Amino acid sequence: MQQPRGDGREERLRYSMRNLITDVPGIRVGHAEDAHLGSGATAVIFDAPAVASIDLRGGGPGTRETALLDPAQTVEGIDAITLSGGSAFGLDAASGVQAWLKEQNRGFVVRTARVPIVPAAILFDLLGAGDKNWGRFPPYRELGYAAAASAGQDFTLGSVGAGTGATTVNCKGGIGSASALSRDGFTVGALAAVNAAGSVLIGDGPWFWAAPFEVDGEFGGRGFPAQLPPRALEPVTKGAPRENTTLVIVATDATLTKAQAKRLAVMAQSGLSRAIYPVHSPLDGDVVFAAATGRRPLPDGTLGLTAIGTLAANVAARAIARGVFSARALSLPGAMPSWQDQFGR
Repeated sequence: MQQPRGDGREERLRYSMRNLITDVPGIRVGHAEDAHLGSGATAVIFDAPAVASIDLRGGGPGTRETALLDPAQTVEGIDAITLSGGSAFGLDAASGVQAWLKEQNRGFVVRTARVPIVPAAILFDLLGAGDKNWGRFPPYRELGYAAAASAGQDFTLGSVGAGTGATTVNCKGGIGSASALSRDGFTVGALAAVNAAGSVLIGDGPWFWAAPFEVDGEFGGRGFPAQLPPRALEPVTKGAPRENTTLVIVATDATLTKAQAKRLAVMAQSGLSRAIYPVHSPLDGDVVFAAATGRRPLPDGTLGLTAIGTLAANVAARAIARGVFSARALSLPGAMPSWQDQFGR
């Protein structure tokens, strides 16, 4: 984490941080999952409409209401972002988050109506552990509502929410998060749901590709191997199209335009490249959302955004590694072992 400078305010903030995306003021996160289903949803709630955009790099994304995040589109602020398992069925989770927001009288105002704006993205966990025979209607709308209703500043990492059924090629995936403070006192955070086709680990060992960016042993402190294991650079994947995705949300308290938020999302994609090998393949649905809560003006639009975008890539990489490090194997037949199962002892 970069050392802050200033009148002491930044130093106090740094030592009060949770290392979660909710360190960015104005953000809360909630999870809901069904252990029998082996899947779940995660809601990121903004206390006030946030400026947001998106960058899609994977070959098979599944999204909802992301077209309006283009800088050319009219709506300037969003109320929440929903991440969910369940493939296309999981897009229903956004309806549950939207329902909860409507009860709070939130949403884009159209005369006497309010429409909560809730972009969403999903990952594929339908063939993993758990019973997906849910009957006529999938359960994700209710999971989305429960996730929104439970949102707070503290939340669990690992096999929860949208990361409940997530996996990578060689161990259990899950929800991760991380944060950092820039030298100018801006807070940057990330949340990731890691269901990658590739590996977050180097070869067959306990080392994370994101190791050079680790802070305070947050994902085991194993560092980078002194020498790459044989065949570590050979791409190994699950090998199944449309069954893999890493979903990332990066956020800052800076005031950004939609165009600047788009650039922030583009820069944050580098974090996926630092943490997953291979990445952005035709097998993945990789998506990065970027959101700005607008609590602090950005003095220099070019240099300031460059600094924030650099940190966003770093915290995205760290969040991905923490998602795998924190995950636990599901107590279900056919569940994939976790990093902790293989290397934790």
